[in-house]
Amino acid sequence: MTKPLASRIALVTGASRGIGYATALALAKAGAHIVAVARTQGGLEELDDAIRTEGGSATLVPLNITDLDGLSRLGAALHERHGKLDILVGNAGVAGPSSPLGHIELKAWNDTMATNLTANFQLIRCMEPLLQQSDAARAVFLTSGTASKASAYRGPYAVSKAALETLVRVWANETATTPLRVNLFNPGPIRTHMRAIVMPGEDPETLDTPAQAAKAILPLCLPSWTETGKFVDYKTGKVMGFHPPA
Repeated sequence: MTKPLASRIALVTGASRGIGYATALALAKAGAHIVAVARTQGGLEELDDAIRTEGGSATLVPLNITDLDGLSRLGAALHERHGKLDILVGNAGVAGPSSPLGHIELKAWNDTMATNLTANFQLIRCMEPLLQQSDAARAVFLTSGTASKASAYRGPYAVSKAALETLVRVWANETATTPLRVNLFNPGPIRTHMRAIVMPGEDPETLDTPAQAAKAILPLCLPSWTETGKFVDYKTGKVMGFHPPA
């Protein structure tokens, strides 16, 4: 039986652990060749082993996504090797500091924006030409409910995710008449390393696993997915649009 993502190329950022790792593995099981991007070489190698065990294949890219020139080189390399990109999953992110806004150092603010926002802008710039070569390109960016809640003491993270949501919605509007479908996915509380840092007193056993979240991301990456510019909420399973403030 042909796998639904056979012959498709999928780039996943933050692929060395958590939701990125689980999503990369889920896409590989569905037949995609994975371009796995992360800072941690060891985590990427573990992912590669897991993908190979499932009969899949991966290209490992040890890269900090704040290396904007590195992302540009990656785009050029993918063009030379594959001539296209079918799936882009913008998962990599940092929690940033948990502190009142007035206590946050400028460097910590800039570092959070660099990873959560600017790197994804560069991904769009560098990967859109490749995605437009696909007959059914799909892009998914991970967001957070914190963006709309404007949670106290989570300023850099909340602001970066709110800006990311607008960035992705603009791109979805710009590409609405093309085969590319662009969406946001909100996993909510998931049993990840980042969640443990932000919520150290929380019992991780009460949370869903990255693999469960990845199972919900997979449909957004299939050629059969038709929605674009939507907010997909894992907890409720709803596919939602955006509306002006009431």
